[in-house]
Amino acid sequence: MRPALLAALLTLSPVAARSAELAVAAASDLKFAMDELVADYQKRNPDAVVKVSYGSSGNFFAQLQQQAPFDVFFSADFEYPRRLEADGHTLPGTTFVYAIGRLALWLPRASPVDPGAPGLRALLAPEIQKVAIANPRHAPYGRAAEAALRHFGIYDAVQPKLVLGENVAQAAQFAQSGAADAALIAHSLALAPAMQSGGRFSEVPLASYPRMEQGGVILKWARDPALARAFRDFVQGKDGRAILRRWGFLLPGE
Repeated sequence: MRPALLAALLTLSPVAARSAELAVAAASDLKFAMDELVADYQKRNPDAVVKVSYGSSGNFFAQLQQQAPFDVFFSADFEYPRRLEADGHTLPGTTFVYAIGRLALWLPRASPVDPGAPGLRALLAPEIQKVAIANPRHAPYGRAAEAALRHFGIYDAVQPKLVLGENVAQAAQFAQSGAADAALIAHSLALAPAMQSGGRFSEVPLASYPRMEQGGVILKWARDPALARAFRDFVQGKDGRAILRRWGFLLPGE
């Protein structure tokens, strides 16, 4: 085969024309912020395809310890990326903190209980029979919810009412669907259009639960490390930070 013809065939081959792909594992509190981040990034970089899977940070951590096929991990708890780094599962020097999570109390709009007036003590009202939180065993927002209840001295009274979601997004769905009368969820999820139209929320004081540093890391087996770094840098850049702030996250240093 003549060299010129071979070069032309290689240029037209599906393999050569394939877009770069990035597989992202992201904490479920990032659902709406990350969707916007990805859309913005792909608009600026049309050859990149970013695919995101959402779930609990603890479950992703367990999967990544077994080398699950993700390139970048955005956790709701920076401790998980740190532990992956310590175990040798990451590209050296790629851990990063991208946001500070915030907890919110959400109630359906039809609820007679005001989420803002007595704060978390609203959960003691007899009208509140079920309270949804993420499972504290593997979801950072579940641990934050439990810590806040203990901080205000009402954990023992509220504990029998708790309904555990697999992650914080499922906890929000429980309350939105009526399966729970209230939910302690990520502020970022409380800002979602469906949650705002269907309910009311108040922010849980930051001092009532441990600071929620949300961090990420690039995995050692990332298929395209350059693309992974580029997306990480976009999220941490000016425009990415603006999107995170718009969805209720605090930023590192705040």
